[in-house]
Amino acid sequence: MLNIRKLDNGIKVVLEEIRYVRSISFGIWVKNGTRNERPEENGISHYIEHMRFKGTKHRSARQIAEEMDAVGGQINAYTTKEYTCYHTRVLDKHIKQALDVMSDMLQYPAFLQEEVEKERNVIMEEIDMYDDAPEELVHDCLQDDIWRGSSLGMPILGTKKTIGRLTAEIIRKYYENNYHTKNIVISVAGNFETEEMMELLNCYLGQWQSKGIYNPYETKAEYHVSRIQKNKDVEQLHTCIAFRGLEREHPLKYALSVFNTIFGGGMSSHLFQKIREEEGLTYAIYSYTTAFADTGLFCIYASMNPNQAERVYQGIGREIKNLQKKGVTQKALNVTKEQMISNFIIGSESTLNRMTSAGAALLLRGNVQTMEEVIEKIEAVTLEDMAKVMDLIFSNDDFSYAVVGNENRADITNAIEEFL
Repeated sequence: MLNIRKLDNGIKVVLEEIRYVRSISFGIWVKNGTRNERPEENGISHYIEHMRFKGTKHRSARQIAEEMDAVGGQINAYTTKEYTCYHTRVLDKHIKQALDVMSDMLQYPAFLQEEVEKERNVIMEEIDMYDDAPEELVHDCLQDDIWRGSSLGMPILGTKKTIGRLTAEIIRKYYENNYHTKNIVISVAGNFETEEMMELLNCYLGQWQSKGIYNPYETKAEYHVSRIQKNKDVEQLHTCIAFRGLEREHPLKYALSVFNTIFGGGMSSHLFQKIREEEGLTYAIYSYTTAFADTGLFCIYASMNPNQAERVYQGIGREIKNLQKKGVTQKALNVTKEQMISNFIIGSESTLNRMTSAGAALLLRGNVQTMEEVIEKIEAVTLEDMAKVMDLIFSNDDFSYAVVGNENRADITNAIEEFL
């Protein structure tokens, strides 16, 4: 059962008791990411995520790691365009130790200049690592260019230029202004009793008060048609094709999820079966959705030998046109909905997944749907919804694409635009 409460300092908490497990997953969610950064600050949200593990006023980085390892706990964090999440999973008997460490990291980060300097090198290496991975780079460079002119279009890691400017003082000030009781939620799922957990949370986190005045910075994202090629000395050609998608709370978001699964979201999808299994043209091909508060994308990724590129693009275009013309069958719709519901239920057996789903929902939407409500929304998707989704995505010619690999730009442009 889900419970939404507030700590003494106003921080929202979502709790889900799962009494048949032995673990507890705990997460601190902060509505602050790349979207809240000004151009000269780009990368600072991700930098703060790193620095939270580099020591507090009471613990060194080594002590944080050793204390969590000593109880077999898992602790990690990640930064997105719109938020940052810090999370841990421990046995229920070790939750006090986990809360002590996590609350210390939130309330008393050290932000020492010497640690900032050391971590700068780590983040520079991370930037280089992504630049060396064409299968990652092709997605990032396309989205960054599509949303150019807004903070949504800036890279999560920042750039070497912006990262090079950040000091401990700048990071601390940004942290104090952007980590606030008004934009933080806590999510807990696992074996606990709600009232006892609320007492613990108030003990460790309920008295914390942010130092700055919460005034979030955010720019409106506008879709720009993008045509990008990055030359890389790699064997394969990596392609990402993007269409305008749906914002996070669009009425057809569940229908889009169902359509994505049918079109390219799994091994039984149209793209995988036709282009990989039947024609053997590529090892990796799939579609996926990206949704933000005010906009979204529907993307298709494929990697292939450059000699196979035209046939792959032709196959993608053919599958789009076939679905537009013939539509999704009732059988395919029914099978896909059952597949998604089964995957959702199986995934919900993990305390980490339950904590993650509830925390993200409370942070981004302000409410949390029950499992039954989500299943009901998936079951309600119709063939008419499938037609509406395809019309929204594929009716415009303003698609975008990025290509990473050894290929001439003119050849890529002609090949993609001819078949799409």
